[in-house]
Amino acid sequence: MLIMESALVGKFCKPCCFHSRKGVLRKRKGMATHHLFSSEFNIMSLLSSTHPSVQAGALKRESSAGFVTKELVWPSPDDEIPFWKRDFPSWDASSEVPTDIVKDSNLLHIVHVTAEMAPIAKVGGLGDVVTGLARACLLRGHTVDIMLPFYECIQKQQISDLALITVYNSYHDGNWIPTNAHRGVVSGIPVIFIEPSNEFFKGQHVYGGSYNELEAYLFFSRACLEWMQVSGIQPDIIHVHEWQTGALPLLFWDMYQYLSLKKPRVILTIHNMEHYGECRQEQLSKCGLDGSVYATIDKALDDRTIGHNPERLSLLKGGIVYSNAVVTVSPTYLKETLCSRWLASTLIAHRDKYFGILNGIDTAMWNPATDVFLPAKFSGQNIEGKKLCKHYVQRGLGLASEGIISGNNVPDTMLKVPLVVCISRLVPQKGLHLITHAIKYIEELGGQMIVLGKASDSRFEGEFKHLAELHNHGPSIRILLMYSEELSHMLYAAADMVLVPSIYEPCGLSQLIGMRYGAIPVVRKTGGLADTVFDMDDQSNCEIANGFIFEGVDEGSLNWALDRAFAYYRDSRRYMVIIT
Repeated sequence: MLIMESALVGKFCKPCCFHSRKGVLRKRKGMATHHLFSSEFNIMSLLSSTHPSVQAGALKRESSAGFVTKELVWPSPDDEIPFWKRDFPSWDASSEVPTDIVKDSNLLHIVHVTAEMAPIAKVGGLGDVVTGLARACLLRGHTVDIMLPFYECIQKQQISDLALITVYNSYHDGNWIPTNAHRGVVSGIPVIFIEPSNEFFKGQHVYGGSYNELEAYLFFSRACLEWMQVSGIQPDIIHVHEWQTGALPLLFWDMYQYLSLKKPRVILTIHNMEHYGECRQEQLSKCGLDGSVYATIDKALDDRTIGHNPERLSLLKGGIVYSNAVVTVSPTYLKETLCSRWLASTLIAHRDKYFGILNGIDTAMWNPATDVFLPAKFSGQNIEGKKLCKHYVQRGLGLASEGIISGNNVPDTMLKVPLVVCISRLVPQKGLHLITHAIKYIEELGGQMIVLGKASDSRFEGEFKHLAELHNHGPSIRILLMYSEELSHMLYAAADMVLVPSIYEPCGLSQLIGMRYGAIPVVRKTGGLADTVFDMDDQSNCEIANGFIFEGVDEGSLNWALDRAFAYYRDSRRYMVIIT
């Protein structure tokens, strides 16, 4: 499996390619960004693999995957325990990794510093990507660690071999805070958990605790470097993610590089530029840096606040300026960020170290042939299990009649109803007005739709609660205002189509996971969606056509895409062109 970090390591993340902070990464002649998809890309090939190196391993496992090993116990919406909360077999994705991946010759030690990691601290795609990147590089022979806050909400039973390894002090606001470093293993990846003795990272959720979140991540950024120093660790690459760790490059180059950390170079990945890490100078000073030093246009001054009282800093901007390389998660999103938003001028100034590398998915964690959360397994060579998954979800959510059926046979009447799934955070970026319109329009078209997601804003939560009250007892629509990792796997497996109507989307994983599970994407043409989905009616891309695209942000544009998708679905010959 080749995803973003693999391309980084394989293409340009060698120590000899880096200059000091004042310099930039040399861009090698002829270097191209890595594209995950080949000209042979289609739904069925995704069901087997997203890269040839994985395909052989996947096919070898198929005979033992247990596609339908016993008669299913069909769920009901009246069950005391919902079907997605039942006991599932334990699952270690690391045990399903193929053994024939080619190892890299120039092996590196890479440390990811991140606010999220799937599945233990996952809020959005950041968590999935960090886990996938780490596993991809481990497969290619590199030494990889992830450094993560030890959130109070993390379920410790999901961590193997958890142990306290270091007790040390790290600085915050004039004091040295006693801090524990724990080591454990998650999905086959070594993880260092940073646990301060103050109130930071307490609460029942990854974000939104009672502590000052910005100051907590400033502390975390320094605590990670402090741990490397006291433990003598000298990684080749420190890979930081998003604004939460944007202060680490500043701390590294202006403090720890002068102490003992001489070897590392720093990469920043921008997963979503919506959040800039706005920071007051005195807040940055709490981590031990002089905040006023960075309040210049060429360092970390937030350009939007020039002339305000007070002017503020942006941790994301500081990370861009001080990192050796900056990566974003798709080539199209790179172009979009260079043409819009206030950080465009900073990115243009550092264009020679800015790269757009397309995200991928972890094909061991997202594999319908081995997925323990599915009631029936399936693959590109045996898709019968997908029919069972669809009807299982329909029955469990009350979208299908509970009449008597024979064994594992599924009524043809239910299979003929297109099932559209939208799994998304319910935030404006995701095109909420288009999601609410789709609920009504898909019902008018005679289809079914399931929305799974949470809203962080009470206004949007109230709107979707109202929609749920209107629709959740009918025969066509289910709106589930929550997030469940188990249910998301089942919904992708059940879906005929996945809807991703984002206003902007740096990369997007939903369309990739959907295709891996045999669901056709219906997406708006933006960011990584434009790099991964190619329209069935576009003759110039007929060899790689795999979904349905619309470009406008209006309901009529979405209707046009859904009309065409439903027409293909109801013409089985044309629909099979997409999935074979």
